[in-house]
Amino acid sequence: MNDHRKIFIAFIKLGDFISGFLNGSDQNAWHQKLEEAIALAKQENGWFTREHVIHALSSWAELLTHKELSKWLSYYDPTKNRPKTVAIIMAGNIPLVGFHDFISVLITGNKALVKLSSNDTILISFIRDYLIHLEPLLKDRIIFSDDKLKDFDVVIATGSDNTARYFEYYFRKSPHIIRKNRNSIAVLTGQESPDDLEALGRDIFLYYGLGCRNVSKIFVPKNYDFAPFFKAIYIYSDIIHQHKYANNYDYNKAVYLMSNFKLLDNGFLILKEDTGYSSPIATLFYERYDDLSALSERLTKDRDLLQCIVGKDTVAGQIPFGSTQRPSLYDYADGVDTVDFLLKT
Repeated sequence: MNDHRKIFIAFIKLGDFISGFLNGSDQNAWHQKLEEAIALAKQENGWFTREHVIHALSSWAELLTHKELSKWLSYYDPTKNRPKTVAIIMAGNIPLVGFHDFISVLITGNKALVKLSSNDTILISFIRDYLIHLEPLLKDRIIFSDDKLKDFDVVIATGSDNTARYFEYYFRKSPHIIRKNRNSIAVLTGQESPDDLEALGRDIFLYYGLGCRNVSKIFVPKNYDFAPFFKAIYIYSDIIHQHKYANNYDYNKAVYLMSNFKLLDNGFLILKEDTGYSSPIATLFYERYDDLSALSERLTKDRDLLQCIVGKDTVAGQIPFGSTQRPSLYDYADGVDTVDFLLKT
């Protein structure tokens, strides 16, 4: 069996393991280690609640199957890859956010030189250990570094707009993918069902809105009635009991009120009318539109600022309500095909 096949099978076995952990079957020592890793991840990063880590694991369990991995890789020919060392600088805003880059590098036959975010060291480290347990050849292909990265061929780095400028300069001589801040938005017409709006709530509140795929702004018609929206999302009201979220809610509300901004507020989410895309935690921006076709043109122009557009029969490129945090393997961050980049570099 060649190395490509061995690594492919290792990721399938990883998916089987996660599925077994989630459904409580075949408990073993590794299940206990994962349970401990989930607890440690919460200690390391207070935003990483068990519920959200389980959601991230569940999403990956659905993708790490023979069917899904085969479908994904059917668009490429990994055997034509020129093996290289790929430096991956991971973000840590939501659990396992860097895993897609991780699997893309390894499954194409490359070596991963990983610099973890200090906000998400536990979960990725556990997965590394389990993959090496499954397939020992990966031991030499997964390197974690706390020091200055060196001896790499290619770079994939994710960060803020500020860090991206640094990355662009520092890695200017190496082939690279540099990811910056992006936001996700939803376009509403007023014809959405209660189920649509409840699903939109998942796009807003999952991971406390910390992900680039979380909806941070909604566009609404000029005379939009917010009452059905507030009623539908009330199911998420317990989010205010998470102290870090509540602190952000209280702080942002105080700042806005002192600045005399007009707000809509339901006790756990602040709605502020704003032309920007990036809203603070516990805040959702909204903007009214007159003409849907004009809005569509604007969003097309701003596509490089947007990760996801959520809606129902509204604008081009939209995805369904409730689906932002369930991306497929070929839903590449910033629309850049990571695997194609790796194979052609």
